Amino acid sequence: MDKMNHSSAEAEAETIEPLRYLSKGEAASIETELVRDYKFGQQQLIEIWGHACALAITKAYPLNSLAKKQPTVLVICGPDQNGSIGLVCARHLRIFEYEPTIYHPKRSPHSVHQDFTVQCEKMDIPFLSYLPTELINDAYNLVIDAMLGPEADPANIKEPYSGILATLKQVKTPIASVDVPSGWDVEEASQDGIHPEVLISLTAPKKCAMSFSGKHFLAGRFLPYDIQKKYELNLPEYPGTDCLIEL
Repeated sequence: MDKMNHSSAEAEAETIEPLRYLSKGEAASIETELVRDYKFGQQQLIEIWGHACALAITKAYPLNSLAKKQPTVLVICGPDQNGSIGLVCARHLRIFEYEPTIYHPKRSPHSVHQDFTVQCEKMDIPFLSYLPTELINDAYNLVIDAMLGPEADPANIKEPYSGILATLKQVKTPIASVDVPSGWDVEEASQDGIHPEVLISLTAPKKCAMSFSGKHFLAGRFLPYDIQKKYELNLPEYPGTDCLIEL
């Protein structure tokens, strides 16, 4: 009897498909379908992702675990969607009683992104006008890298982001990256990029995350079942009512 149970458990384990890691093209296709066919708004998606990122930060770096007296966090935002996700993340962290500061050197002209900026300003979240390299280690418990998302070309990173990446390679402060660590190729392991302690994958992990050895969260508990099936995502079972899971 035990032997039968054992073999049926083995058979069941074999049928569980591994989590799918997405290529750059697949990630873009899923997002296009969510907006075009499933009528998710861009602002809605950014809000879902940013909120989940903030929750992941609270799990990886609870307030009572922070090294410094003040619960300071530096959020570095890029010019595109990842930057907006960073803005939403900062706003929710403020509500969760962290003290975020934002560095957003090139702001997007799109009204959706400008709205997220105003929301942060109305929450009295300070914005830096320059990056205080020498102060990062002294002033912040954590850096959130929301700079260059999956759409960025790592072979063609221009200023100010190339300079910021050079700084982030030198800081001792822990880094948490949103979706794809800035400077990494979406589909390949990073050779000389930044080394975040935490990665928060959005929707489904990207191929580069297969080589990531730090703490890895997935925030994708909103995807319609038809999309999950179509792309064979094999998403894990999220605990309880959580919107993210540690992989």
